[in-house]
Amino acid sequence: MRIVLFASRLPKQPVPPRPRCSLFHTNNTLVPPPATEDLFAANHLLNAHAKRGHMRLAHQAFAEMPHKNVVSWTILISAYARSGKLAESFRLFSQMLSYCWPNEFAYSSLLSVCDYPHGVQIHGFALRTGFDASIYVSNALMTMYWNSHSCTAGVDAWRVFDAMHLCNIVTYNSMIAGLGMHGQGDTAMKFFTIMLRDGMEFDRTTFLTLISSLCAIDGGSSKIVGLQRCMQLHSISVKAGFNDVGVATALIKVYSSLGQDIDACRKLFSGTSDMYRDILLWTATMTAFAEREPEQALSLFNQMRRQGLCPDCYVFSILLKACAGLVREINASAVHCQVVITGFADILEIGNALIHAYARSGLIDNAEQVFCEMPSRDVIAWNSMLKAYAVHGRAEEALALFNLMDVAPDETTFVAVLSSCSHGGKVNEGREIFNSMSEKYGIAAHLDHYACMVDMLGRSGHLSEAESVINKMALQPDYVIWSAFLGACRKHGETKLANLASSKLKELGPENSLGYVLTSNIYCLASSFDEGGSVRRKMDRVGVRKEPGLSWTEVGNQVYEFASGGRRHPQLKAIRGHMQELLRQLKEIGYVPYTSSVFFDVEEEHKEEQLYHHSEKLALVFSLMNYPRGRGNVIKIIKNIRICEDCHNFMRLASKLAEMTIVVRDANRFHHFKRGACSCNDHW
Repeated sequence: MRIVLFASRLPKQPVPPRPRCSLFHTNNTLVPPPATEDLFAANHLLNAHAKRGHMRLAHQAFAEMPHKNVVSWTILISAYARSGKLAESFRLFSQMLSYCWPNEFAYSSLLSVCDYPHGVQIHGFALRTGFDASIYVSNALMTMYWNSHSCTAGVDAWRVFDAMHLCNIVTYNSMIAGLGMHGQGDTAMKFFTIMLRDGMEFDRTTFLTLISSLCAIDGGSSKIVGLQRCMQLHSISVKAGFNDVGVATALIKVYSSLGQDIDACRKLFSGTSDMYRDILLWTATMTAFAEREPEQALSLFNQMRRQGLCPDCYVFSILLKACAGLVREINASAVHCQVVITGFADILEIGNALIHAYARSGLIDNAEQVFCEMPSRDVIAWNSMLKAYAVHGRAEEALALFNLMDVAPDETTFVAVLSSCSHGGKVNEGREIFNSMSEKYGIAAHLDHYACMVDMLGRSGHLSEAESVINKMALQPDYVIWSAFLGACRKHGETKLANLASSKLKELGPENSLGYVLTSNIYCLASSFDEGGSVRRKMDRVGVRKEPGLSWTEVGNQVYEFASGGRRHPQLKAIRGHMQELLRQLKEIGYVPYTSSVFFDVEEEHKEEQLYHHSEKLALVFSLMNYPRGRGNVIKIIKNIRICEDCHNFMRLASKLAEMTIVVRDANRFHHFKRGACSCNDHW
């Protein structure tokens, strides 16, 4: 019944008449059949031309053949299918029906290149001629349906599978690949267990397809499930003896995409012999290290070069991604030099990666130069430059660049522009751009756009309007939106709205410390130390820990790390001595410690003492100890969390006193302190 129903919705095609016997002409005179040797030789020549891609010669040989059989037609159909030429393949298949019946290989070849409408026609013809029972045709039909990405692809593929009386390893591999292609990695794993239960042995292709299907898993609990599945497959690979470089590469990709501890990737890479490591394995391993251990990614690149492997453009894009997470700016310039030497400078993706790397390294002028020199730009290039302006507090330049865009903006474009408006205090411009998204460009607002609007309005003191934006959202507000709103409440001392935002944050992210810390800070700012302490104690009871403040700076080609308090630093005594002298000089030009940043009911001098040991202040003092003061010198500091208001004021005045540029990259953005002013215009 299933087959009848399925065939009923297919376009009707007449069944071709059976070809006449080749022994007779139309006048019924007996003629000898063509010599088998001649036909075999002609097909062999035709196949040789087709496999070499010489389609003109193949077609000429086909046309000159005095006799043709189903093999002749199938060779030419398969050749056009391998070239991805659907129209020619379909036309030849239709012509063949007037001369001979197609075989299962002709069906399979044609289906490999068919889109959904043509594939449905071929499926209908196969049903009427009985070729749907062929395992080769059924496998090709399943693959065609999965690849079509139609709304009924999964249903159609399952129908073909359920109608099959005989399955082989290709059948199961096709289903697993299709499920993974459509983001059903967990279903693919369940299908794999069914395959094993049915007594079907899996091969290396099955295993690689299963691993690839896990890469599509995304989001919280699903990611945990995906990681468990990956570990199971890893164990199976060891037991089955699949320890080749291809399997190792696939496992590293999945571990990396699912956020697994980098040690698993390191062990897989180390367990592969040097002589079998190819460019794909090196690329996958460097990708895994690029964000979490960028120094290791650069080290792997040097090892790869020593083994004689030449990097391609994908390797360089990964290296530039790693450079974006490093303290030293020289790394991005060094990779840029290698890009130019190897001839990849004009590749669009490399240009986009260079803009990002230079911007994250603090070299915004270099990012501008790369953007201006690009021979062509896509929307990613424009977005990369807009993001660079946003994180460096250049709202005016971002708005000007947005107006110069010669490609259609996308959702990411508006996130970058609205972020620039937020950091630059451009409230009116931000409102206009947000409204133009749907009215002018037909782009619906996503959570990121709403987060930018709430952040922009909240920073500027428009808390009621920010609350109204949240209430009118068509989407459910996420953690980022409520944290932006709570941050605005803290800045403006709005306790009532802060309680609402805090409760929402605790619901959405009970393990995150941000909601607890900001709420406690708001109470302490209002001198409600009992309530603030109560929030901190509750935070301890539920086991939530605040991320410690860390800062990094480069001195003498070496990177130094500082933690808040600095008790473990070997030069702490010298740093404290220089800190006291610097504080004396800063107070003379107007520095007043912002003790409200310390949220404990203690004496003022103790509050000041705690402020002086923030990690970015220690990093600055250490840099001043080792750098000569004077214009032209630049101190760069990277911080893992957001800079506090007191440290911001401290850096601003220190840049004036030392006559130096101080660049601080915190968790949100860059702050360029110069001559007593900051690039953020105090909209940090």
